[in-house]
Amino acid sequence: MVSLSWRTAVTTAAAAFASVASAQTWTACNPTQRTDCPPNTALGMAIDVDFTQGAVNSFNPYGGTPSYSRNDGVSFTVAKSGDSPQLTSIFYIMFGRVEITMKAAPGAGIVSSVVLQSDDLDEIDFEWLGDDNTYVQTNFFFQGKTATYDRGQYNPAHNSQGQFIKYTIDWTSEKISWYVGGTLVRVLTVNDAGGEYPQSPMQVKFGAWSGGDSANSPGTIQWAHGPTDYSQGPFSMTVKSVMVSDYSTGKSYRYGDTSGTWQSIIAEGGKVNGNLGKAGTVTVTASAVAATNTGSAGGSVPVGGIGSASGDASGSNGGSGSSTHGSIPEGWVMKPDGKIVPVGAASAMARPPQGLLVATSLVTVALAAFVGCLA
Repeated sequence: MVSLSWRTAVTTAAAAFASVASAQTWTACNPTQRTDCPPNTALGMAIDVDFTQGAVNSFNPYGGTPSYSRNDGVSFTVAKSGDSPQLTSIFYIMFGRVEITMKAAPGAGIVSSVVLQSDDLDEIDFEWLGDDNTYVQTNFFFQGKTATYDRGQYNPAHNSQGQFIKYTIDWTSEKISWYVGGTLVRVLTVNDAGGEYPQSPMQVKFGAWSGGDSANSPGTIQWAHGPTDYSQGPFSMTVKSVMVSDYSTGKSYRYGDTSGTWQSIIAEGGKVNGNLGKAGTVTVTASAVAATNTGSAGGSVPVGGIGSASGDASGSNGGSGSSTHGSIPEGWVMKPDGKIVPVGAASAMARPPQGLLVATSLVTVALAAFVGCLA
C-alpha cells in the first residue's frame, strides 16, 4: 500500500451577519500575499465519481467520517455539536464544471454545502438550509472580501431533501452559471461582479455542518435558521455522484504574481483554458424565475462554506475554511472514475488478466462441446 502525504493548511472566516461591515479571513499560504506558496495539483481532465461504488482517494475526508452505501452513495451526518463531515478534492480546477447529484440534509440550523474555494479565498457556493426544502442559496466571494453581503441569492430547488437532484456550477473566465436539475437559476458575469470575480484555481468540497450550533456567532445561527436541536437528529446529506471537469490542462497551477487574476495563473505542463470547449456542454431545460437576494433575509451566506459547529461560520476552528493540499505521487495517475492508481494499472484494470482470458476461453470451448453433445 502506498500512502499519500498531505499538507493541511487551515483558513478561517468570520461570522456572516448582515450588519457586519468587514471580517478577516486567513490562509496558511495566501498567494496574493506571499510568493513562496506551493503550486496547486491540477486535475487537468474530467472525472465522474460514483459514490455507490465506495470511496475514491482523490477526495480526502475531513471534519468527520462520511459513510458509504450501495444504494445512496456517500452520506455526511451531523449528530452532535462539532460534527462537520466533508470530502475535499486533492486536486484543483482552473475554470471548469462541477455536477453533483445529491439530497440536502433536513433540520433547522443544519447546512449542506458544495464549495469551490481557492488558496487566495475566491469561492463559489451552493448552500441548502435544513428547514427549507424548496430553495438553495448561491453565492460567490473574491479573495475573502466580505465588506458587503449582497452576493447571495435564494434560488428554487423544490424537494431538495426528498429526492436526488443534479446541481451544476459552470465556471469560466467570463461567467458563472448555477443550475438546478437542468434549470439555469443564476448567471454571474465578470461585469456583474464589479471587479470581484472568482478566478483562481479551486478545490472542490462538499459536506454538512451545523450553522445553528450554540458555539457559533448570533449572525451565523440566524443565517442558518437555527438554533439546532440535536435531539431531532441525526441529520444527513447524501451524495450519489460528482462529475468534475477541469477546463485547463497541465500538472499543476502556479500563481505568477500576487494579483490573483486568472491571466497571472501559470499552468505548468499545460494551458489555462486548454480544455475549454472539449468538455461538453450543460443541458439546459429551463430558466428559473428571478431569485431573491439573501441580503433581505436577515443574516447572510458566510464566506468559507462548510463550517465547524465548534467554531464560527464556515470553519474558524477547522471547517471548510481549511485548504487541503495534496498531490498525485510520481508514477501515479488519475483515472476517469476519480481513483488514483500506479501508472500502468489504469490500462491493466481495463482488461482482464491473461490467465482469466485463457480460463474464459477454455470454459467457452467446454460449453460449446457440451452443447454439441446434447444436439
